[in-house]
Amino acid sequence: MTPRLLDRYRNEIVPGIMEKFNFKNRFQVPRLTKIVINIGMGEGGQDIKVLESACEEVALITGQRPVITRAKKAIANFKIRKGLPIGCKVTLRGTRMYEFLDRLTSVALPRIRDFRGVSATSFDGDGNYAIGITEQFIFSEIDYDKVQKIHGMDIIIGVTPTSRECSYELLKLFGMPFKSD
Repeated sequence: MTPRLLDRYRNEIVPGIMEKFNFKNRFQVPRLTKIVINIGMGEGGQDIKVLESACEEVALITGQRPVITRAKKAIANFKIRKGLPIGCKVTLRGTRMYEFLDRLTSVALPRIRDFRGVSATSFDGDGNYAIGITEQFIFSEIDYDKVQKIHGMDIIIGVTPTSRECSYELLKLFGMPFKSD
């Protein structure tokens, strides 16, 4: 069974972007390549249980087991030594990627208190988009009683190399709630 957003991409978004940007071929249209969810917890080196609970929460949200990331170099001011576990990350591709984006745009982001939309300026030079979330409670899979520590996460949406305008239009058609400036 194909995800709802993938069907929408093939049937509505590709023809709309081709018409708007005068593309001759459907392969010129930008597409999603991956979504990376990253949690950085510097205190994971001192208390491994906090990091393990964060990894379990990411696994609940994404449906995929995260990889524990380790410090590449020592930073004395933060009491971090080289090789200590300091976070976790998940890379989503294929159907899980489209299902996560659907849940993010339609369920999770509107649950943010006083939500007015996400920033339209968080694109890099290649058209990738980054969002920073301050609490994990916006996802309905998280149980409030089982959370040990409130933490944020970074969500990076990877798009095939293209312009900012094409990526913005692609994510807007996917249902990303951008701020109206």
